[in-house]
Amino acid sequence: MSLKDTQKKLNDYFAEKLDQFGATPKGVDYNGPEAQAVRFEQLVGVIDPSRPFTVVDYGCGYGAMFDFLHAKGWQFEYWGVDLIEKMVLAGRETHREFPNAHFTTDETEVPPAEYLLAGAIFNIKLEASYEDWRAFTVETLQRMDRLCTKGFSFNMLTSYSDADRMAQRPDLYFGDPLFYFDHCKRNFSRSVALLHDYGLYDFTILVRKDF
Repeated sequence: MSLKDTQKKLNDYFAEKLDQFGATPKGVDYNGPEAQAVRFEQLVGVIDPSRPFTVVDYGCGYGAMFDFLHAKGWQFEYWGVDLIEKMVLAGRETHREFPNAHFTTDETEVPPAEYLLAGAIFNIKLEASYEDWRAFTVETLQRMDRLCTKGFSFNMLTSYSDADRMAQRPDLYFGDPLFYFDHCKRNFSRSVALLHDYGLYDFTILVRKDF
């Protein structure tokens, strides 16, 4: 299956999840609000909230990250980007009362931001090969890097997961955290953090570019 076909199937997959569960963590295929909050807390570690900031939520779904940032009382301008139009429409509707919340399906509409956050966008590869999907992730990281000036973060299912868990879900992508740490260190910044100690079957990488 080509990556283009995979992306189309993924769009259908997540649109169906949204129809089934609505604007909830399960609507974007998270296990539940607790796991979502744990992962969000790791991702936002790249942000310096001591002053107002701009942020891109790359693969934003219905905008749960906006709610997470807003609940912290931080001052920010938010741009949510998602390929799935239903997700973007849900985000706009849910956050229509917030003038600092913007949603689009077209990343070329997004102005340069200080930070970019990407949660769980690489986890599901469907029938794509491991090699093709890893190449896709590397290409996407390059685009993410270009969309921010101070830093970005992303998470991914880890290849250190239990072997039976990995075997049961061949449609999932379990990335090698050491590969991605090395790639980010060599290509994006000298300041890269690998977080792998928060009790879930994934890891988070923070890339700080303002050092």
